[in-house]
Formats: sequence, C-alpha cells, structure tokens
Amino acid sequence: MSQVVTRFPPSPTGFLHLGGARTAVFNWLYARHCRGRFVLRFEDTDTERSSPRFVEAILEALHWLGIDWDEGPHFQSRRLDVYRDYLARLLAAGRAYYCTCPPERLEAMRREAMARGGKPRYDGTCRNRGLGPVPGAAVRFKAPQSGTTVLRDVVKGPIAFDNGEFDDFIVCRSDGTPTYNFAVVVDDITMGVNTIIRGDDHVMNTPKQIQLYEALGAPLPVFAHVPMVLGPDRTRLSKRHGAASVTEYRDQGFLPDAVLNYLVRLGWSHGDQEFFTRAELIAHFDLENLGRSAGVFDPEKLLALNAEHLRATPPAALVEPLRPFFRELGIELEGGPRTEKIIAGLAPRSKTLADLARQARFYFEDEVAYEEAAARAHLTAEALPALAAVAARLKALEDFGESALEEAFRAVMAETGLKLGKIAQPVRVALSGRAASPGIFEIIAILGKEATLRRLERAIAFIGRSRSSSGAGEAPPSPKRT
Repeated sequence: MSQVVTRFPPSPTGFLHLGGARTAVFNWLYARHCRGRFVLRFEDTDTERSSPRFVEAILEALHWLGIDWDEGPHFQSRRLDVYRDYLARLLAAGRAYYCTCPPERLEAMRREAMARGGKPRYDGTCRNRGLGPVPGAAVRFKAPQSGTTVLRDVVKGPIAFDNGEFDDFIVCRSDGTPTYNFAVVVDDITMGVNTIIRGDDHVMNTPKQIQLYEALGAPLPVFAHVPMVLGPDRTRLSKRHGAASVTEYRDQGFLPDAVLNYLVRLGWSHGDQEFFTRAELIAHFDLENLGRSAGVFDPEKLLALNAEHLRATPPAALVEPLRPFFRELGIELEGGPRTEKIIAGLAPRSKTLADLARQARFYFEDEVAYEEAAARAHLTAEALPALAAVAARLKALEDFGESALEEAFRAVMAETGLKLGKIAQPVRVALSGRAASPGIFEIIAILGKEATLRRLERAIAFIGRSRSSSGAGEAPPSPKRT
C-alpha cells in the first residue's frame, strides 16, 4: 500500500462522545504510527440537525485530546459539485438511473413488504425506463441482483453478503443532495483515504459502499470495523452512563493523555500493558491487535488511570491545566518552584485536577477553615502543650530544612513525652485545616516560617476560645486567599 491515509468524519449534530472520540483516536494513531495522513471532514448534509456550534464543539474536543489533522476540515455541504460530477459518471456508465416513484408509492411498497414479513425494498419500477433528469426525480444505484459482495475486514475477517438482499438504493435525493453511502465513498476516493477504521454499526453499509467503489472503478480501502463501546450495563454507551461529551471529562479534571490512553484500551491491546504515554501509543498502535469483543466503559478504571497519569506528569506541565480549577476556588495560580512543590506533593494523593486543586487550597489561604471533625478530634485542650512547644521550637529555628524540622519535632517529643502522631496531627490540622494532608515537614517547608507560626498561633487561640466557651467549637471565619 502507498502512504496510509485515514480519516475521521463526524456529523456535527451533537457533541463528541467517547465512542466517536475512540474512532478519531484509532484513525489518528494509525496514521501517526505509519507516518501517513489523517483527514478530518464533517458530514453535514443533514442541514436540519447540523449546527456550527457542534462543529466548534467537536474541534474543541479534538484539540483538547491533542488530535491534529493533516488535511481539512472538509465539509460535505461545500462539495456538492464533486458529488454531481461522480453522479454523472455513474449515470454515464449505466450504473445509476433516475427514479420518479412518488413517496406514496414507495410507502405502499414498504407496507406490502412488511406485511409479507420481508424487508422494505424498492421493486425496481424505474430501473429500465431510461428516464432523464426530470424535476423531482431521485437517482438510484443499479445494484447487482445476483452473486455476493465480500467485505474482507481486518477485525472481523471475510463477510459475504448476498446481493439479492440489497435493493437499488438512492444515491442522490430528489432535492439534489447526496445520500450518506454515496457521499462517503466519493469523499474517501477524492481524498485518497485507503484505511477506514470505524464502529461495527457500519458493517451493513459497507457492501453498498464496496459496490459503489467497484462501479466507479476505484480501489477498495482497508476496512477495520471495531466493536462498539458498551456501558457498564453492557448496553450501547450513552450519556446516561456518564459524561455527555468528551469536554465534560476535561471540565471534571481529567488529563487528555489519560482519556486518550483509556479510549485506546477500549478495543486495542499491546500485551498486558495498561498505561501508555502518547509516544508509546504512536509507536505500538497497529490494526492486528484491534479487539473483536466490545469494550466496556468503566468509570472507576478511567479514574484510576487518570490518577496514574497525574503521578507521571512533571509538576511544571500541570500548572496550566490546573489554572481553571484554582480559578473556581478564587485563586489565580502562578507557576514557579513553590507551586511545583505543592503539585508534586499532592499529585500522588489526587485522582483528578479538580481533586488536586481542592487539596492544595490551604496553601494559598491566609486563614484555613478547619474541618469540623478534624478540629473536634485534634484541636483540643490536650493538644495545647504540643502546639505551643512546636511553635516555640520553630520560632527559634533559622534553618527550615527537613533535617532541622525533624530535630525540632524530636525535641518536642522529648519535652512533652508524646509520640510523633500526637504532635503531628494537631499541627497538621492547624496548618491545613484537615486530618489528612501531605507530610508535616513538607507543608512547613512550603508554607515558610512566618505562615507556619501564624497558623499555629491561630490554632492555639482557637483552642483557648473553645475552652472558654465550655468546649463548644467555634466556626472559623471564611478563608482569606493570597
């Protein structure tokens, strides 16, 4: 085969969902693996349902996933002259004809066929009438009436279709617009597409398309029909199973590389490997290892894979994608060593970007809000000696390095007779507002001496006020952000 050319042809009648995104990813990866070309086109001849806003939404989703294209985007609505040219070729070769059967006659044929228990099909009334292009006439393909059409599919193997099962299908409607099967074949021929990877819901369209390729004297592309993606209940994946579009996963804090990785594994394998970088996917993706069984979407598995990608991503590369999630918390995130240290400490504890931002919030607040349960358990009268001793030791420190901090806490343990846990937990709540956080020494090093002492003193004062009000917990003020 010459240079591999694949394509992704979404209809702009809705947002890009996971199933469609997987088709795009498969075609894009194979083109990149083979150093071929990837074509993007919009099948927008359904003028009633197609919308420019869906075009923009699909482009936005592809950009976020990191899928680029070498040609396009093309729009079928702008290619009517091309379809007319190929329609004329079919008519001139005697492989198509005009049909003037009115809708009511076609409906009667349909009803009669259904009544007999057969499939609705055209009876060939106009097949040999030699009609010309009269107003209101559609154009039908003169399909072979005997023999078989064979689909040699990379995934499913050879499938033979009895030509007697197909009627003379319409290739151009009476209003002059091409039908799907005709337009897609003309598009693929004229754009040089020679490898088509798509869902197996298209299998029944393929014999008609093969017949059109042969009628137009064009070589057949490689076909690979992959099983559909199913929801956890093993029905066809839909928005009831989760997000309504790919960009909703972006908005929930998923990384594009994680979503890409997960989509590929829903129908392709490379040994037992689950985690792939983008470069690894391009290096290994092939058609031979496309699966024959339907992939089942598992939200928990996607979440776990996203957490793995978070851990594997350099902190500096997470700053930009984290900005909108911090902005939702009222924080304008800036890059730099401090921010990268915060990210490095929290990424192993986070499953999404949104989760990481929420956990990091306390670093950027002047006054942290105490979780009620954490304050009740750890900011108690019994914790006062430990907090006061830690504050005194830290106040005297010049060096805030890890070894100096460890030595200060050992001194407090010796002074109070308390184990580290009894000291660290009140300090943790004082500094972060929570009972679970990164390591104490890590927090102190990032906050710095001034902020650490201020938070310790505030916690000591909080305990004092709670004691004076007969142990009733005081609701802390709303956090102030830096």
